[in-house]
Amino acid sequence: MDIQLNGRRTSVATGTTIGDLIRAKDLDPTTVVVERNLAIVASADWDRITLQGNDTLEILRFVGGG
Repeated sequence: MDIQLNGRRTSVATGTTIGDLIRAKDLDPTTVVVERNLAIVASADWDRITLQGNDTLEILRFVGGG
């Protein structure tokens, strides 16, 4: 199934959760924020929300520095 991830069409397996996607991308869950269909998703809900075809996700990473 296809979703929109950070502006690009991306294929994911049916049944994939937001948590699955974060782990598959090797992202540190403590440093990212996920927006799904224009709504911020609490990290506590990532493993409960199954992605649907044509969902739009933005994954933003916090980067420290000076």
